[in-house]
Amino acid sequence: MNILSTLIESERLELRKSTKDDIDYILELTSKPENSKFIVRFPRVRYEKALESEDEMAIIIVEKSSGDRVGYFLVAGLRTHSIEWTHVVIDKKGVGYGHESLKLLKAWSFGVKKFHRGWLDCKDYNDRALHLYESEGLIREGIERDVLKIDDRFETLVIFSMLENEYEDRKQKKLEVDPEIILRAQTPYEFLT
Repeated sequence: MNILSTLIESERLELRKSTKDDIDYILELTSKPENSKFIVRFPRVRYEKALESEDEMAIIIVEKSSGDRVGYFLVAGLRTHSIEWTHVVIDKKGVGYGHESLKLLKAWSFGVKKFHRGWLDCKDYNDRALHLYESEGLIREGIERDVLKIDDRFETLVIFSMLENEYEDRKQKKLEVDPEIILRAQTPYEFLT
């Protein structure tokens, strides 16, 4: 764990701030056919600017046992009360990393950074992501019909959100990770707690 860049971690995964060295990985990940059809892709300059931004950050998901990058998040609205989880892209699918990393992202967003609301949008035909967000307690707020024009067709987005009190309720029911326990367990230096 790099204490300067790690945001939060679990037994299997670490979420850390991206670096310049991660940009090629993010661009490759978002251009893979199994991912690119479900997101709006951004140019390199957006990720370069996010490195210095106070409002936006790319977060790398690292598999701790191998050190491999297994996905990434792009978050925005860091200077507001409502964080947008702009991109949720998992590279290593089928092993539970989507659920685990989203739990960590919620713990960081609500438990550490104290946001009031977290939200995202999802293409209405991305069944895997729709299932993930609903099973992780995000509330389906509504839809934006034909809001994106991709080539010659329009696409619809489903809006999901979670409020801090909903996160706290789920945490009380042991459906969410408690960032206080995670951060206390991973901090090797008492003066940092």
